[in-house]
Amino acid sequence: MAEKLKPLLIKRYASRRLYNTETSDYVTLEDISGFIREGRDVQIVDLKSGDDLTRQYLLQIVAEHESRGESVLPINVLTDLVRSYTTTATSAVPQFLAASFEAFRESHNKWAESVSSNPMMPKIPGFEAMQAQQEAFLKAMTGGMGNQWSAPDADTGEEEDLDAIKKQLAELQSKLSKIEK
Repeated sequence: MAEKLKPLLIKRYASRRLYNTETSDYVTLEDISGFIREGRDVQIVDLKSGDDLTRQYLLQIVAEHESRGESVLPINVLTDLVRSYTTTATSAVPQFLAASFEAFRESHNKWAESVSSNPMMPKIPGFEAMQAQQEAFLKAMTGGMGNQWSAPDADTGEEEDLDAIKKQLAELQSKLSKIEK
């Protein structure tokens, strides 16, 4: 098993600029989001005080994605999160969310493993379309976090992904209608 990399250290200067200590250059929130999608953990600290600001910046990244219409969190989930800050359930929520995401990851990994180990699956009509839909769904559910979830290629635009899925779905429907006849 490969050794897990230590978190990428990002330092925040008094000017609020963020500095990547590995590459010795300044980075943006979008850059940090990219590091995370690639599977890298980050730690953001204030240069002067040494305070850990990681949570604050991760929440800011999530808020920016949500405000741009890249919604992953349904309103009822957001409402429940806000509600959990005012109840005694606050202590249970982080453990529940962590366990839920871990179960989601494990479930996807098992599915991917079973599909790749079954030589007959790729021969099923419409399998590629189904697989593309699964990957698009996972990307939407995870916000593209981490490459371990087999997100579509980062060079592909979201509109192109959607068009490809629509095309594959139409092909799948066509194949299914031919089979039914």
